Amino acid sequence: MNSRIVSFFLGEHEVEVMARPMTTLQSVLRNQLGATATKEGCRQGGCGSCTVLVDGEPMPACLLPIEDVAGRRVSTLETLTPAEGLHPIQQAFLDANAYQCGYCTPGMVVLAKALLDRDPAPTRETIAETLSANICRCTGYRPIIEAISAAADALRGTDGGAR
Repeated sequence: MNSRIVSFFLGEHEVEVMARPMTTLQSVLRNQLGATATKEGCRQGGCGSCTVLVDGEPMPACLLPIEDVAGRRVSTLETLTPAEGLHPIQQAFLDANAYQCGYCTPGMVVLAKALLDRDPAPTRETIAETLSANICRCTGYRPIIEAISAAADALRGTDGGAR
């Protein structure tokens, strides 16, 4: 199988990569583009550690052939992190100690971004349901849910209130 050039947007920047057919987006992100926040977990789409956004929708990069993102916008933890510091979701994770080993954190943050873009004021139940696609083996989900709830408040400019 011959390699071919695939062009897509990584965040705001158009990139071109040379890859063989059926090479995964995860492999290209990590090995060619240095976006190592996209973790290699189960390699079966079941753990969520490789979650990225493709045109705003969360997808497991370990299952996504690079050809399928041609012309599309891919967002990773690296592209969500502003140059001047942390994204409000990242800051909320830090403040709530919603990480331990950190392996699942990039996928959780990216998944939280998709959720909060779609629903700026999710209930705790909605957050928990959304997180069911991502596995955390260290912290449990309570601090992660608290972090996403706090990030939602911060992004809306509120102080929290009952949910």
